[in-house]
Amino acid sequence: MFKKEKIKDLHYSVNGLISAADIQAAADEILTEYGKTAKMPGFRAGHIPLNVLRQKFGASAYGEAIDKLMNKDLVDFTTEKKIRLAGAPKADLAGWEIGKDAEYTLEFDILPTLPAIDLDKFTVTKKTTKLDEAEVEKSLENLRKSRSTAVKQGADYVAADGDVAVIDFKGFIGKDAFEGGEAKKHHLILGSGAFIPGFEDQIIGHKVGDKFDVNVKFPDAYHAENLAGKDARFEVEIHELRKHELPELNDELAKTVGQESVDALREHIRNIINEQYEEASKRDMRNELLDILADKVKMDLPEILVEQELNMAKSEHDAHHAHCGTDCKSDDHKWDEKKERKDAERRVKLGLILAEWGTQNKVEVSRDDLQQAVWAEAARYPDPKQVFEFYNKNQNALSMLRGMIFERKALDAMLTHVKQKEKAVKPEELFKQAEVR
Repeated sequence: MFKKEKIKDLHYSVNGLISAADIQAAADEILTEYGKTAKMPGFRAGHIPLNVLRQKFGASAYGEAIDKLMNKDLVDFTTEKKIRLAGAPKADLAGWEIGKDAEYTLEFDILPTLPAIDLDKFTVTKKTTKLDEAEVEKSLENLRKSRSTAVKQGADYVAADGDVAVIDFKGFIGKDAFEGGEAKKHHLILGSGAFIPGFEDQIIGHKVGDKFDVNVKFPDAYHAENLAGKDARFEVEIHELRKHELPELNDELAKTVGQESVDALREHIRNIINEQYEEASKRDMRNELLDILADKVKMDLPEILVEQELNMAKSEHDAHHAHCGTDCKSDDHKWDEKKERKDAERRVKLGLILAEWGTQNKVEVSRDDLQQAVWAEAARYPDPKQVFEFYNKNQNALSMLRGMIFERKALDAMLTHVKQKEKAVKPEELFKQAEVR
């Protein structure tokens, strides 16, 4: 039981007392459970005397007993006070001896009570845009390009941007060939930017069988220091040129992507683009509502959660800083404690608001929600199986994903309660890179 408590904002410090008799009873109960499976020479399992068990396992049993009794006191206290812990409490049990009462101190932060939020008073901007048919045609052209075939051209064909050139090349700095600057029958897509700036441009206009020099300058920031900033000459020979030929836009092409006709394909693309517009608009509304909540909702924050968030940000900063080399030497990349703490407080505050509001309003993450999120994540990787295995083996990662889905659903539910004013914008404004919040 707790004898005394001190409260400052969301931080509690409580003193408790556990009687020696209660500790002994709890320890003996634990030892009895040990004895059911313990193996000791000269005794049958389940028939080891309690005094023997005390000699063998007493230290750990007493520690477990005290933890159990302190936890019971804490549960009783938080239930009575109707408060919730923000993190694991810190316990101080200095000076306890077996056979005596245990005096202890627990320190812990609690979660704040969410103040009433009148969402009807908030207004967010819903950006709208009109579908440009040129975007539909662009998507159809991209589909044709994705289904194109590189067809070998004749001797009179002149290399053009977008062609595949099969070439031999050998590079020189001055009169000396340099390591890694030579290849045979290399397939190079002209205009892809795969080679040094200027290299591909100088192949355009040549024919099969041409042998010629390409003169370029390596970029100052080139990864190979021995070549960075230097002038180079490449001896080039073209063996083959291939031109990408696009398939005809017809019903047969539409059927390769699951549509019955070109008209159906166009309508399908329109729906996809409109869905993208809608999601981009909702993204901006979410961010605007988060800004409003961060500014308008006033609440104390548990220091333990702010410190955890700040420590995570510091670890990520240090890990990134360790691998980005000279790019991170500027003041822009230095750790700014004041700014980072403010950002951490914002993230904690918004996380608490969404968690509490979502719980109060019965937001739930279904099995389908979780499966769709995992599938969406897996689709971004060459080997989706690795993603599925990762989440199957890492329950913490799955819990984090569930939390992210919960926050998104809570935020979307909030958006149904706020006022919305429409603003017509151009499509490109919808797809500006969203600020990380």
